[in-house]
Amino acid sequence: MSCRTLAVLSLVALAVLPATACSAGDSGAQEPTKPATPSGPAQTGTAPSDASTEPPVAQPPELDETETVAVRQGETRGSRSLDFGKGRKGDALIVAVRCQGKGTIKVTVRPTAVSFPLECHDSEVTTVHNQVDIAGAEDEGTVSVEAPTTLRWSITIGRGKATAEEPPEPPTDA
Repeated sequence: MSCRTLAVLSLVALAVLPATACSAGDSGAQEPTKPATPSGPAQTGTAPSDASTEPPVAQPPELDETETVAVRQGETRGSRSLDFGKGRKGDALIVAVRCQGKGTIKVTVRPTAVSFPLECHDSEVTTVHNQVDIAGAEDEGTVSVEAPTTLRWSITIGRGKATAEEPPEPPTDA
């Protein structure tokens, strides 16, 4: 299992943002393999990774051995929506995205109405893992990625045990 530094991300819960994303052709979406279910209010994620050790964008982000893949999309340009199945009660939804190129992508997860941006860069690969552990995360849904064609991205959606939120670091007295 790879170590991940979890950091609470302030994911914006949007009421309903019609993110109808589509792209010409299918570039390798895979069907679910044993989905699970989330519950509770935690939303955590890892900070973008150091590009020098990051796998290429063509390789969708990996999950750890305790998590199962619900859907995976290989290297893609432009926008796309992917459906995922219902999960098991007690598991969280994991959204792992990797990108490279100049621009920002926006990821929206429905039915949770969770959305987050990811800033991508020309000279490096950026990866983020987010865990959604809120009401509705156990339901089947759709993840939509809005992205300019100037950058490349890949994504893995999975299910796994909810990770406890890390408490905020106490202020330092200087």
